[in-house]
Amino acid sequence: QVQLVESGGGLVQPGGSLRLSCAASGFTFSSSAMHWLRRTPGKGLEWVSVITADGLSTRYSNSVSGRFTISRDNAKNTLYLQMNNLKPEDTAVYYCHANVNYSPYWGQGTQVTVSS
Repeated sequence: QVQLVESGGGLVQPGGSLRLSCAASGFTFSSSAMHWLRRTPGKGLEWVSVITADGLSTRYSNSVSGRFTISRDNAKNTLYLQMNNLKPEDTAVYYCHANVNYSPYWGQGTQVTVSS
């Protein structure tokens, strides 16, 4: 079955960095575009970034553009999100997401807290 497992979250000070990972299994990872989204109590679910299956094209929300970098390693079936210059408003639960055979799949999420 499809599994997405996020890791790498934690507590970081403003201006700091974190790297999130998403380990994928149960589907052909190298054929699937992948997304990162985040959920906050105030804003709800927010789309963050997408990367094409081949990793050659990426897009970002305005709120993270220039600070976050999405990448993937298709040999390791792993998606990444490098987050730099973190701000308190980046505090959220971060999820990776894939559509597999027209069905949406999510991981359990990883908490990122940006606070001094």
